[in-house]
Amino acid sequence: MRIDLHSHSTASDGTEPPAEVVRRARQAGLDVLALTDHDTVAGLAEAEAALPDGLTLVAGMEMSCARDGLSIHLLAYLFDPADPELSAECARGRESRDSRGRLTVERLNALGVPITWEQVTALAGDAPVGRPHIARAMVAAGVIDDPAQAFTEEWIGGGGRAFVRRYAPDPVAAVRMVRAAGGVPVLAHPKAVQRGRTVSDALIAELAGAGLFGVEIDHADHDDAARAHLRGLAAELGLAATGSSDDHGDLTGHRLGAHTTDPEVYERMVAQATGATPVRRV
Repeated sequence: MRIDLHSHSTASDGTEPPAEVVRRARQAGLDVLALTDHDTVAGLAEAEAALPDGLTLVAGMEMSCARDGLSIHLLAYLFDPADPELSAECARGRESRDSRGRLTVERLNALGVPITWEQVTALAGDAPVGRPHIARAMVAAGVIDDPAQAFTEEWIGGGGRAFVRRYAPDPVAAVRMVRAAGGVPVLAHPKAVQRGRTVSDALIAELAGAGLFGVEIDHADHDDAARAHLRGLAAELGLAATGSSDDHGDLTGHRLGAHTTDPEVYERMVAQATGATPVRRV
């Protein structure tokens, strides 16, 4: 059984609609896929309607959190999408994305970058505006050659000239909210040095004490040393180890199934969830 627990669609900052994501997942030989768009479950209905035979869909979301200026991402699985506290928190996060996006465009304009808010929202479609949409607009304007070049101190990376912070909940509070909504929380790519500061072992231990289920270890942004360290830490803290592609379509290269999760870990995750159940087409 091949299980990928982290993917994105045009419901957030992926480049392909949910229906295409699930189609590609089955084509890549996956048996289970979690759709985990940023702070939203808006793509799940389309993904479920288009689910190909033989593929199980896990309802998920990637929550943006922060602690002392450090951006922390929490994967939430199989929670109740109608839970009022979690729904309100995600709505607040989406509103903050919009205001941050507008201010980021203004700062880029002041730096001579010829993009408009209208161009960025056209790329985002119905999804909340994220920095990847702004990066794609910068590519279209000829300012940079690749979206990854935007995420530096020169442009919109953490601490960059046009970087704007936005609202995000503390990760401990987010873990507790996900658990209260019947879901299962997993910390996403905590040692991805390419993204800037990494999540400390002390904070991972604090999250474990708050109810964290696992840590995403096998990820494209983790080198061998980071994976070995995280496996040892997860074992010490009693946390599950997951693996995922974090596929964003064209933005990351089509890599669904590049990293996968052990079936035993997946079964334990499903057993702990009380908010929702996986959906499968036979």
